[in-house]
Amino acid sequence: MSAAVADLRVRWLGRMKFQRALALQEEIVLKKREDSSVEDQLLLTEHEPVYTIGRTPDQSSLSARRTAGQIRSGELGAAHLPHPLFVINRGGQATYHGPGQLMGYPIIDLRRCGQDLHKYLRWLEQLLIDLLTENGIAATRRESLTGVWVGDRKIASIGVGVRHWITMHGFALNVCGDLSPFNHIVPCGINNVAMTSIEKETSAALSVACVAASLERLALNQVSDLRVIREAQPINI
Repeated sequence: MSAAVADLRVRWLGRMKFQRALALQEEIVLKKREDSSVEDQLLLTEHEPVYTIGRTPDQSSLSARRTAGQIRSGELGAAHLPHPLFVINRGGQATYHGPGQLMGYPIIDLRRCGQDLHKYLRWLEQLLIDLLTENGIAATRRESLTGVWVGDRKIASIGVGVRHWITMHGFALNVCGDLSPFNHIVPCGINNVAMTSIEKETSAALSVACVAASLERLALNQVSDLRVIREAQPINI
């Protein structure tokens, strides 16, 4: 599945290992750095189980969660994790990606969007909120916490990287499936957060591919909200 409008191309890649998706992002970012006319892209995929964390000296979010906030010996670090860990160039603390989760990797030149990272993050959140609204879920933002929530439950995480104003990484939306791997970490560094999914909130049996198709439509419709509209310059005749 691949669609494009104006200068945004959306591609559904199916299930793909995290390493392959990361290499593909790097490849596209490099092309866009070398040629500013290369179209923006949104890669949509699903991963085999992995954990990721941003490049930060504080890796306490890799510890298993405890109600009292205590960490048992050996739990700090990656040794106790049941799946591989990747340290990547995005913001944020540890999170989990796996089957049943829609991954979105927008590779967008923010120089065409006012070089406004805050606006970009709010655009991603609104895209996910609108998608969830279509599925009967009243999702919201939470002040000072990037991501999307249903009440006090987190349903989507956002972590981006920017190189020369070109974005990579992006969002993870929990659609269905097993959420227990989150119990081995402190998701996004937020203690005692409850993770939820579309399936848990609605009891609807949606596939990741189905949700990806809806997200593609919304992204193509709403990418213009992100762009900077340049005023027409007068021409002297």
